[in-house]
Order: sequence, then C-alpha cells, then structure tokens
Amino acid sequence: SEAESPSGEQRFNQFMQKLGKKPNSKNLDLNNCALSAADVTELASLLPFLPELEEISLSWNGCVGGTLKALTVHLHHVNLLKVLRLNNCRLTAEDVTSLGEAFEIVPQLEELDLSWNSNIGGKLSLLTKKLQKGCKIKLLKITDCNLTAKDGESLAELLNVIPNLEVLDLSINKNIGCSMKVIAQDLKNVPGLKELNLHMCGLKQDSLQGLDTALQHLAKLRKLDISCNREIGGGFKDSTAHLAGLKNLEVLDLHQCCVTEEDMTVLSQVIPLLSSLQELNLSSNKNVGVSSDPLLGRLRFLPNLKSVAISNCGLGEESFSSLAEAALHLPGLEILDLSWNKCVGGNLKLLLGALKLATEIQVLRLSSCNLVAEDLALLTLLTQDGHLARLRKLDLSYNNNISDEGWVVFCQGLAVFKELSELDVSLRPSSCRDCGTWFSELLAALTKLPALAELGMQRWVLSESQRKQLESFNQDNKRNIRFD
Repeated sequence: SEAESPSGEQRFNQFMQKLGKKPNSKNLDLNNCALSAADVTELASLLPFLPELEEISLSWNGCVGGTLKALTVHLHHVNLLKVLRLNNCRLTAEDVTSLGEAFEIVPQLEELDLSWNSNIGGKLSLLTKKLQKGCKIKLLKITDCNLTAKDGESLAELLNVIPNLEVLDLSINKNIGCSMKVIAQDLKNVPGLKELNLHMCGLKQDSLQGLDTALQHLAKLRKLDISCNREIGGGFKDSTAHLAGLKNLEVLDLHQCCVTEEDMTVLSQVIPLLSSLQELNLSSNKNVGVSSDPLLGRLRFLPNLKSVAISNCGLGEESFSSLAEAALHLPGLEILDLSWNKCVGGNLKLLLGALKLATEIQVLRLSSCNLVAEDLALLTLLTQDGHLARLRKLDLSYNNNISDEGWVVFCQGLAVFKELSELDVSLRPSSCRDCGTWFSELLAALTKLPALAELGMQRWVLSESQRKQLESFNQDNKRNIRFD
C-alpha cells in the first residue's frame, strides 16, 4: 500500500547509505563512488525530493558518461543548484549537448568543472552556444579535455556571456595555444577574473603578447599560471608592459618556461613591482641563476612573499648569496624550495640569518643540493636554538654526499622538530647504501615526533632486523615509512 512505500526522503537516505555516504540535502557528494548507469537513473528519480540541493559532484565515476541526459532532464527540480562537478566522467558528445540544454533550468549555476573528459575536445560549442547572456557562472574548469583551436574560439565567444567569471582553468590543453590570441581579446569581457590558469596550453610568444594586452583589463587578477609553456621563452622582453600593473596579483607561476637572459632583464624590473605577490615559482628556468640581472636580490621589495620556488634554476654562489640577502627581508616566508641547485651544498650557512628570522617557515625543500654534513648540523643547531619551530616538511633527498657521521648528528637532533610531519632522506635512484649507525638514532627520534606521518628513506639498504623494527614501529604508531 502507499502508506507502506518509503517516502522520497527515505529513498534518498537508502540510496546514500548503499553508496557509503551520509545524506546531505544541500550537498550531493558522490565522488569516486563507482556509480553504475542504473545508479545515475535512480539518482535522477530522487532529484524531485531534493529542492534545496546546491551542489552535485559526480567526479571520477566513468559510468556517468553516456547517461547524463537521464539526470539533466530532472535538473529543473533543483533550480537552486550552484555547483556541478563532472571531472573524469567519460562524458560523450551527447552528454555535452544534454548539459548545454540544461543551462536554462539551472539559472543559479556558479561553478562548472568538466576537467579530464577528453571526449569534450572539438565539441565544446555544443555547450557554449547554449549559455545565455548574463549567465552567473563564476568558475569554469576544463583541465585536460583535449580542447582544439576551434574550442578556443568557442571559449572566446563564451566570455561575452559570462561577465561574472572569476576563475578560468584551461590547463593541460596543448592545442589551445593556437587560439589564445582570440581568447585574450575577449578577456576584457570578464573584468572580475581572479584566477587564470594556462599551465601547459601550448602558448607561443605571440600568445604571450596577446595575453599581456588583456591584462590591462584584469585589475582584480590574483593568480596567473602560464607555466610549462616552453615556447614562450624569449617573449617576455616584449610582453610585460601590463604585468607590472597587476597590483592585486598574489600568485605568479612561470616554472618551466624556458626564460631567456633577455627575459630575465625585464622580469627583474617587473616582478618586484607586484606589491601583493605571495607566491612566486620560477623553477626549471636555468637562466634565473646565470642572469646578471639581480631578480633574486630584488625579492626584498616583496615583503608579502610566503612561497618562493626556484628549484633547478642553475643558481651560482653569487645568485644564491643575493637570494640569501633578500630573504632577510621576507619574514613571512612559509615555503622555500631550493632543490636541484648544487651550489647550496656547503653554503647553507649563507641562509643562516634568513632562516633565523623566518619564524613562519613550514616547508623547506633541499633535494639534490649536494648537501654535506655541516649543512645538516646547521639545520639541527637552528632548531635547537628555537628557530624553524613550525617546520612541517623537510626534503633532504638525493644528497648522497652526506657522511654517516653527518646523518648521526642530524638524527640525534631530529627530535627537536616537534611539528615535522614529512621527512625525506631517500638516495638517488641509481644508488644504494647500507643504513649505518644512524639508524638507531633515527628510530629513537621517531618516538619523539608525534606529528611525523611520512618518512621517505628509499634506497637505504636495511638489515632484516632493521626492517622488522621499522615495520613494528609503523604498525604500533600508525605511521607510513617507505623503504626498499
């Protein structure tokens, strides 16, 4: 009888319980739940009972692909919907069409994430041509969707109807660089844009010029990521006229951009003018270290910097000294990545003053820096004197020149790093060494580090008894120590 049939609310609760999720009338989070096509159909039948729903996340469920229409035709029941996440759902052209047709019945939609759906490539117009002028979308993510130059043109048209856009993520679409000039021309229609992610988009020098012209209209931009676009190297010298005007920019990521010495001359003048900058990533640009222009020394003019990443930048002693001197003026520094700069080894003492003043530092990466025993002793001494008290992640991997005596001294002082949660002392992949006398010191220190959850010590050769000691420690203390 009808009296005995479950209510809509009961059916929804049973559905969520079946998937091992807690029911929430406003946020439907079904990420990575191995949904079947039947599950999607059942979910669609439950939407009329969820009028307060504001978020739907079906990401990482491959079977959603090909079944989305069953869901979208019922979206008019949830017209308060603000967030829709469909990353890695194997969406088809039919799904994209269905989604486009649904935009009229979800007028409050503010966030749309379609990332990691490779079949979207070449079909984006099926979606974009359905969006109405004045659409409320604030966040649009289309990461790694195999977008084509034609899709880039569709995106450019889309920017004319989503004036409230704040976040645009087109990263890992290598073919979209061809249409970046067209996209850049229409960026003026989204003046409230706060984040622009063009990581690995196949940008070229002329793309960079078009983008720089667009920056004059994006005064509110806080994050700009144009990393891993190797062909823009050499283009900065002609394309930074408007970059310096981004007074609200907090994050600038230029890693792996093949920056030339001429580029560095210009960037040395422009970057220090970004008064709000908090995160700067210049990693994997070898000319950062060899450039005669003192960009690293001029970081002193950016007192708000919290994160500096300059790994694999070919630093020499002169550029490292300039950085060390500038770091004295960066008291809020939280993350410092100097990995893969061989000159750091034996010269860490140059950073002594800065590390004493950086009371907020939480992440220090010194992988493959040719460190020696004296460098480790210095780190231990700093901590014993009350510095580096907030350090949580310390990467000392691939420093094969440190002697067993150096590791002993370090492990004896390790217990002072009270907030340390991650430590990596792994050796290079091509080598291995016996775990020497320092192993017992390490084990003793681990018991005094309650926050340590992960310790990398790959390619250190352990004896049978040492291996059993580590396994017992892992089991007894619920830690995660990786070892060979």
